[in-house]
Amino acid sequence: MKGKKDSRFPPSLFGVYLGVLLLMSGIHTGLIVYMDTVGSAWNDVIKTVIPIAYWGLIAVGLTIFTRKKMKQTYDEPLQQFARATGKVAKGDFSVYMPTLHTSDKLDYLDMMILDFNKMVEELGSIETLKTDFISNVSHEMKTPIAVIKNYAELIQKGKLDETQRMEYTQAIIDASMRLSDLISNILKLNKLENQKIDPEIKEYDVCRQLCESILRFENVWEKREIELEADIEDAARVSADENLMELVWSNLLSNAMKYTEPGGSVVVKQWSDAHKVMVSVTDTGCGMRPEIKAHIFDKFYQGDTSHSGEGNGLGLALAKRVIDLMGGEILVVSAEGKGSTFTVTLPAAGAETEIGRMM
Repeated sequence: MKGKKDSRFPPSLFGVYLGVLLLMSGIHTGLIVYMDTVGSAWNDVIKTVIPIAYWGLIAVGLTIFTRKKMKQTYDEPLQQFARATGKVAKGDFSVYMPTLHTSDKLDYLDMMILDFNKMVEELGSIETLKTDFISNVSHEMKTPIAVIKNYAELIQKGKLDETQRMEYTQAIIDASMRLSDLISNILKLNKLENQKIDPEIKEYDVCRQLCESILRFENVWEKREIELEADIEDAARVSADENLMELVWSNLLSNAMKYTEPGGSVVVKQWSDAHKVMVSVTDTGCGMRPEIKAHIFDKFYQGDTSHSGEGNGLGLALAKRVIDLMGGEILVVSAEGKGSTFTVTLPAAGAETEIGRMM
């Protein structure tokens, strides 16, 4: 950082020490000469004691001054730092330490304080996310469990005709599947975030995978009367984990179908160049406001609550984590009332080798 000082003791301080010692040495020499000239009546004891007392006072003065500077320079800041770290260790993430100097005169201790403040801020964010995560998991689990309990109690009471029994049973099955999907996604996301899953990176044809993923949603788009258009190359090979990427396409297509009203359309487009393969999924759904778009990759975040019963808010977080592990990128362009476009970029097979040859 510009203006950062490498030492807490400025060179001028050492200049002060040198000047004082030289001055005191000069005064000492003058004192000796004076005693030899006019102090002939003084006995040897006095002549010995005076220089000793003189240098004793100088030593005491320099010691006190040095101690004061060390206290101001190190002891007080480090004691403050210790108190702050103690508060953080006890779970207080509201701690903030001001720097010792202005921004144009920062030294390495100021940089440590800035890094400490940043670390505490990050820890506070993680703690908030952890609390929100637990709260959201509890809420998401509570809803299907309540559905299962309520319908099970209705079935237990009996006196149901066949239609009601089938309806209640199906509701229990749907709630059970939602709970199962929630737990499965939480486990997958946890393993990905803690790097307990080692991606099996290999070359494969992403065009084939996209076509297979689209066909799995055939019943959905036909039932919702959604027009699906696919513009995909004959073949495009990527370097990624095929099984994990299946989760990405499934989530993107599922969201596109979910948020597109009957009569709307979903477009899947794929193109590539020598180094990258791009895939976009565009829908004509409700779109997103900027404040919603900023959080769509957060766990359990669901901007459109009207569709909250159809998911658990983990799909995009899971997709984002997978793409990050693949060394890819996912971007979203959306406008309220005009639909959304999610674009995924993956490294093409052999791209690293070609780049290495060019360099």
